Amino acid sequence: MPDQMEIARHNAAESGGSFSLVHRMEDAFEEAHVVYPKSWGCIDLFHRPQESLRLSEKYVSWICDEKAMSRARRDALYMHCLPADRGLEVTDAVIDGPNSVVYDEAENRLHTCKALMAALL
Repeated sequence: MPDQMEIARHNAAESGGSFSLVHRMEDAFEEAHVVYPKSWGCIDLFHRPQESLRLSEKYVSWICDEKAMSRARRDALYMHCLPADRGLEVTDAVIDGPNSVVYDEAENRLHTCKALMAALL
């Protein structure tokens, strides 16, 4: 059975896109068409908030800000499934900026839920 990375690479290639793994945030933004940074938190520590906060202090520079977005293409979209931690995950200038599509994305979630409800009724 293929692993998740193989599936991602296959799906990207099949749709004419590409998928690569990088280990530096700066590299991930480089010439990106879409950026979808999500919480940098550790899911294993959600039930231990103090430990999670201590760990997050190491990553205060991991924020989607104007500098990070400047590495992406000029027309790169900023996406996030919301809610976003403003000032921690993303700056106001990015999430409220012209390349942000977070509210359109959130609206799509509403229509998806409605379709599921209609299918199940």
